[in-house]
Amino acid sequence: MQISNDTRSHYERIGGAEKVRALVQRFYQIMDATPEMQDLRKMHAASLKGSEEKLFMFLSGWMNGPQLFMEKFGHPKLRQRHLPFAIGDKERDQWMQCMTQAMNDVVEDEGLRKELLAAIGKVADFMRNKA
Repeated sequence: MQISNDTRSHYERIGGAEKVRALVQRFYQIMDATPEMQDLRKMHAASLKGSEEKLFMFLSGWMNGPQLFMEKFGHPKLRQRHLPFAIGDKERDQWMQCMTQAMNDVVEDEGLRKELLAAIGKVADFMRNKA
């Protein structure tokens, strides 16, 4: 879904690696500090550094920037990689709340925020594996 006439990639439009990293860091700060997100937080290791780095690498490629995740780990196979975790509507909603707040805090361009959230929302929906 491209709302803007801007033909640059989402990666370029967001501001490259620095902004993608800021987005990911903010996402995990919100998840870690918000009591309502603790079910989601419990699915992660005590240290969020590994998850943070993987999400940064994934989002870089997903936004049509450097394919860092694929270069290091191969195809993302997101659903397969997340099967060990019970992900239902509640977990998806918590993840999206964290991402929405992080986008609101980091991404200045409202049109870009809407495009990214609409697209990542479809990915989050796909990740559900429990009723």
